[in-house]
Amino acid sequence: MAERKKEKKFAKKLLHKYRMVILNEDTFEERFAIKLTRLNVFVIVAISTIVLIACTIFIIAFTSLREYIPGYSSTALKQKATELNYKTDSLQQVVNMNQQYYESIKRVLTGDVEMVEFDKDSIVEAAKSDTLLADLVPTKEDSLLRNQVDKEDKYNIFESAISNSNLVLFPPVNGTISEDYNVEEKHYAVDIVVAKDTPVKATADGTIIFAEWTAETGYVVIIEHSNDLISVYKHNASLTKQQGDLVKAGEVIALAGNTGEFTTGPHLHFELWSRGYPVNPRNFIDFK
Repeated sequence: MAERKKEKKFAKKLLHKYRMVILNEDTFEERFAIKLTRLNVFVIVAISTIVLIACTIFIIAFTSLREYIPGYSSTALKQKATELNYKTDSLQQVVNMNQQYYESIKRVLTGDVEMVEFDKDSIVEAAKSDTLLADLVPTKEDSLLRNQVDKEDKYNIFESAISNSNLVLFPPVNGTISEDYNVEEKHYAVDIVVAKDTPVKATADGTIIFAEWTAETGYVVIIEHSNDLISVYKHNASLTKQQGDLVKAGEVIALAGNTGEFTTGPHLHFELWSRGYPVNPRNFIDFK
């Protein structure tokens, strides 16, 4: 009985009516009045809270204001970030490839034959793919013979590749050869004696990929031609072209000189590299 009395008393309190009045302070005139119960106030507050929460969720989910909330990012921004990440990876691969290419150019300057790889498709990988096509197990005698032939034809194979192409090479200068091409002494060039400031011309059409000063060989120009051919011009007195320039065969690219630590007088140190290996320029050019 006591509990029921308490429940009835609590229900009466909830339904007990109150009147909220707004009066004029000077005249005490009643301007506005409303009758409320505690239950009405509770319901109104609950509904208002639910509406406020719903509006907040709607603004966050369906408007651009959500991007200003710390830690929240839109789908468009995530997609853009992903695309930028892919582009960054692609650019990094291009940078790495170019870095390897420039390292190959530096090796040409030092005459390091075995490590030079101008062919971006890689001669070694091409050779591996060819061997996969045939299931052959070489004998010991066959392996020795192959090694012997490889040593003998190490430089001839690339020279024949040039001769089979339609590329015509012009002499960069005309003069007397003071030092010839010599593989055993690692002199992968011909030295042509010329007067100082003699115009040095491009041996074929191509793009200048290196045109800088080096301490050992002075002013150096390297030109990339078609058919994976590279021409190198060292010990120049000055350069008339810069990296990235397109040149035609016979176009002046430098003036011959006597610069660098390894020079012995005014001359042109001229090299030809085919697919990353040196070839004898005299087999294709008459310097007289």
